[in-house]
Amino acid sequence: MSLKYAVLAALLEGEASGYELSKTFDVSLANFWPTTPQQLYRELERLAQDGLVQARTVEQERRPNKRMFTLTEAGRAELDAFAAEPPRRPTAIRDELLIKIQAMDGGDPEITRALIEERGGWARGKLDRYRRVREGLLGGRTEDEFLHTSDRVGPYLTLMAGIAFEEENLRWCERALAILEQRRHTTSPLTPGDMPASER
Repeated sequence: MSLKYAVLAALLEGEASGYELSKTFDVSLANFWPTTPQQLYRELERLAQDGLVQARTVEQERRPNKRMFTLTEAGRAELDAFAAEPPRRPTAIRDELLIKIQAMDGGDPEITRALIEERGGWARGKLDRYRRVREGLLGGRTEDEFLHTSDRVGPYLTLMAGIAFEEENLRWCERALAILEQRRHTTSPLTPGDMPASER
């Protein structure tokens, strides 16, 4: 999937500047489609050239003019067609930390522990942010009230996936740290007398 569709989906919320869209990506879409502001601005220009979004310039006093973008009918049709297609491939995890964990045996367990603790800290931070976004979406309503009265539930469903992903990340970190702690107290290096004769 290209960034194009993530940008078109973000514009379903209404007209926005590139800066506003980058903030939307940062808090709402980053849990499943991260991007940089530079990539986002380039994509917006391509979409405008292709007629999928419409751009207008807003003049501002004492601040640089800004460009505001809206979804065109052609852009909405393209997004609808994309949404109706099945994903090309199932989700696959590519995680550098897990390669490091795979290779940890024989290395310094304190380094491994620090890497897992760092991942857990990231997960907690993202969970806090996603939960604040959730409260903003609910706006004081219960989840049932929101789901029955809101015009759109797509952003809420994707946010639920992000929350579940980070909760599972945190569970794994806590379990992995508990295992490392248990091994620290139950295993000890072999002395020469403990080693098999063939390995002395």
